[in-house]
Amino acid sequence: MAVRRTRPPQPLAPHGIPGHLVEFVEALRGHGISVGPSETVDAGLVMSTLGLADRKVLREGIACAVLRRPDHRETYDALFDLYFPAALGAKTVLSDEDADDGDPQGLPPEDIEALRGALVDMLNDNEELANLDQRLAAMIAQIVEAYGRYNSSRGPSYSSYQALKAMSLDDLEGRLLAGLLAPYGEEPTPTQEQIAKALAAQRIAQLRTMVEAETKRRTAEQLGRNHVQMYGVPQLAENVEFLRASGEQLRQMRRVVQPLARTLATRLAARRRRSRAGEIDLRKTLRKSMSTGGVPIDVVLKKPHPARPELVVLCDVSGSVAGFSHFTLLLVHALRQQFSRVRVFAFIDTTDEVTQLFGPESDLAVAVQRITREAEVYTRDGHSDYGHAFASFLDKYPNVLSPRSSLLVLGDGRNNYRNPETDLLSHMVNASRHAHWLNPEPRHLWGSGDSAVPRYEDVITMHECRSAKQLASVIDALLPV
Repeated sequence: MAVRRTRPPQPLAPHGIPGHLVEFVEALRGHGISVGPSETVDAGLVMSTLGLADRKVLREGIACAVLRRPDHRETYDALFDLYFPAALGAKTVLSDEDADDGDPQGLPPEDIEALRGALVDMLNDNEELANLDQRLAAMIAQIVEAYGRYNSSRGPSYSSYQALKAMSLDDLEGRLLAGLLAPYGEEPTPTQEQIAKALAAQRIAQLRTMVEAETKRRTAEQLGRNHVQMYGVPQLAENVEFLRASGEQLRQMRRVVQPLARTLATRLAARRRRSRAGEIDLRKTLRKSMSTGGVPIDVVLKKPHPARPELVVLCDVSGSVAGFSHFTLLLVHALRQQFSRVRVFAFIDTTDEVTQLFGPESDLAVAVQRITREAEVYTRDGHSDYGHAFASFLDKYPNVLSPRSSLLVLGDGRNNYRNPETDLLSHMVNASRHAHWLNPEPRHLWGSGDSAVPRYEDVITMHECRSAKQLASVIDALLPV
């Protein structure tokens, strides 16, 4: 009979404090946060100056040393909690006074109703969870230990889902709301109800975060930090794949549009400054060198012909790739000054122009939502049909593409086994100065199932754009000079 061996808890800093800091920095780099040697040295100085006694101060000090962008803070905090946990092992109440003051540490683990009642009383008596003392942390730890623990194939582990399910957060939120409305009497005003509902939802969300953080801490002790890093640390917004992003992740990704646009615009301006002098005119330079014995002392440059081309964007806004198309449209809109004109066309199975929705003063988030409501982007069954979309584009807008136009197609190329109309796409490519296709699917999936990508690749240059970072890199390379 095989005997399952329980993996012993992992040591917190097996290589000492300096080695532990280096491991923490490597974890930050592994998740896309750029931390150089100088920032690592600064973080070491911060630790030696502040010490390890005050964890909150240490968190902020190291953040000042290693972070360059505020949108990286969520990933940093998750990794900091793994490498500098608030405690080791099970948390306990520090003094008897806490236990006498309503702390549930002495309650039997089976009495979840008593735990929920104690939680409601504690949350009602405190305006902000951040101001609570260690009683709440001990209570959360008891709930995770009692109801979140399970045996996995790798040994004991913890599940935030099990712990949260046992707490019945919906019922907890209702009881918390009733407690917040109690001081207002039997008929609170609508404003008081709205404030109480918002406060109850905020506290429940904070409670959920605390349970998840405690679960990660205990799991990291049992299975190692690397296990938690793979699944429990949020990715940077620019590294999240478009096709796997949740609604909240897409909202976070939209916040990085302006920084990405500023970076790309700066690079393009620098390239244009370098190209203003023009290229060397070899023929005229050699002819002029005849007066100096064939030595090209004076270099003759060609006259530069700077021109901002027109950009034509043709994007699939069907459900499968809507997030990718919307994000790309926001980025293109932020870069609109780099082009003499930008025209945007959206489609699902039929193409319609939506340029008017992206005016200089328009709300971009609202504009992308209005596309599917107001534009005529489908006339059939509402499933993607690239072939019919190309046909309707050329039928309704035959003169849009010209030798000054750069065509940008956004979509995954999944055509639901319909006619891809590659001849029409070829005509569009030949009518344009440049033509590129941005595809949010992983390259290894191109051609699988109903994907018509292999046939389109024979006609147009296709680029993989799975994340905001990859998209910015591709657009940076494609921007005209």
